[in-house]
Amino acid sequence: MPKQKTHKGIKKRFRLTAKGKIKHRIAGTSHLASRKPHKLKRNRRGTTVLAEEFTPQIVSMLKGHSY
Repeated sequence: MPKQKTHKGIKKRFRLTAKGKIKHRIAGTSHLASRKPHKLKRNRRGTTVLAEEFTPQIVSMLKGHSY
């Protein structure tokens, strides 16, 4: 049987925490920031935890690679 490959797009965008939660970067921070309010830019800094219902799907696509 061939091995299951890691989804490279998921590997670049998500990371698994020690307790099994999924961390990700908040959307809307890459460019066009000058037209956005300062409060919105401030609240989108850093990372956040993904909703629990998406965790099994992301974990299955990562296949053990969470770096």
